[in-house]
Amino acid sequence: MKQANERQKLLQTLITVAASRPLNQAELAKLNELSTTGGFDATVGIRYTHLSAGEARAVIQVGPQHHQPWGVANGGVYCSLAESVASLAGVVAAGGPVMGINNNTNFISAVSTGAVEAVARPIQLGRRTQVWEVTMSQDGELKAKTTLRTMVG
Repeated sequence: MKQANERQKLLQTLITVAASRPLNQAELAKLNELSTTGGFDATVGIRYTHLSAGEARAVIQVGPQHHQPWGVANGGVYCSLAESVASLAGVVAAGGPVMGINNNTNFISAVSTGAVEAVARPIQLGRRTQVWEVTMSQDGELKAKTTLRTMVG
């Protein structure tokens, strides 16, 4: 219990810092360390590369563990990546928890292997809800695009 409280406290500190300025490399490393000690982000392999008040970025290395039977990334990978990166950005913007209430993801082209980068930017930041646009690209080519609505909790 004590260790969980310490992790939560560190995460809250990083979120507070990100609200005032982008996290530096050491802070991003701590964020990723917290994300890889369990939970969904660790399970699918999400690594955060930028976090600030107006933008969040993350990368996932697509491999066989993400594939549908025919060898391309399952669409749920894109939905999940978008939900994770935009929700974290939403927490920074709101200063507290947010919950996804609608995830609309359009799949543009398939990926079977390699890095996919997600970039989340706000469309609307309200007191009760937020709307985020998340683009997911590989080598500069758009692979999927999500509009995510969150509820500020």
